[in-house]
Amino acid sequence: MKKTVQHTREAYGMREEAEDFPMMVVLSFIYVCNAQCPNCPYNNSEIRTSYKDALFMPDDLFKRIADECGQYGSMLRVSGGGEPMLHPRAVELIEYAKAKGAKVGLITNGSRFTEEQLARLISIGVDAIEFSVDAADADTYAFARPGLDWVTLNRNVRMAVDLRNKLKSSTRIIVSAINQQGVDVDEVEAYWTTIADKVQIRKYLTWGYNDDRSADDSAYLPPEDRVPCPWLFERFNIDSRGFATLCGEDIAFSEKFANVYERSIKDIWHGPEFSRFRELHLTGKGEEIAICSRCPDWKYRSWQYNYWKVMRDADDKINASQDKD
Repeated sequence: MKKTVQHTREAYGMREEAEDFPMMVVLSFIYVCNAQCPNCPYNNSEIRTSYKDALFMPDDLFKRIADECGQYGSMLRVSGGGEPMLHPRAVELIEYAKAKGAKVGLITNGSRFTEEQLARLISIGVDAIEFSVDAADADTYAFARPGLDWVTLNRNVRMAVDLRNKLKSSTRIIVSAINQQGVDVDEVEAYWTTIADKVQIRKYLTWGYNDDRSADDSAYLPPEDRVPCPWLFERFNIDSRGFATLCGEDIAFSEKFANVYERSIKDIWHGPEFSRFRELHLTGKGEEIAICSRCPDWKYRSWQYNYWKVMRDADDKINASQDKD
């Protein structure tokens, strides 16, 4: 007999902020990268090849998404299967989204910024720039982020902080590290805490493509309890062709079920597909969904420690620093 999971707003289910519209819309913005990171599922699969006709999210699709997200102040998370700053229109499109009222969180390897680009992004109050660092020294960086340059990373993170302070912007400067074999995350945290607003230590995810090289496999959600996955209740994922899938775990979009060229994000969010997915999770039957049945990373989801907490932590540090001034 399947275990029934009690559903209350205090425990699981739709956050108030996500009742009308997803809190976060995650964009597979690009499928081109300048790094060969061994923990990247796109480097360990043929996904980029399968998107050779759609390596960059087109302007019209991005603007369609930004227009709708702007109506609800939703967070556009600009990432995907590569380095977003390799998109030839990255800065212009982010400026467009902010002008429409959307929030924007940019995830980047930090290698491709000019001072002008950073100044433009920070001056419009892009909500967060998250640098994937994965190291506290050049040797570890060469192991974790091959193809990239440690000196360039340091220069650009420090430049972002300096510009944010100079421009008196609200932009949060976050760095992240994956808790993986070969990386001492305590050293990473000690090094970058003195520079950035927040150091986020991420669980190592396999995404179904990577070998498991986690240095901390302790679960947030007990696998045997099949606690509902929070991603179904707050996030919406769109690829560079406009397709939606139920979960960010499906990075190949093999379970796509709708397209935002044909239906609005709001319509899909409230549609029968998501309703069915959520109901199965809320009744302890999430494994009846194909992608969920084989998800190796479900146990690393959290209802408490999430992107929103990272943002709050960054704000706390910024506010504390301003109070001292």
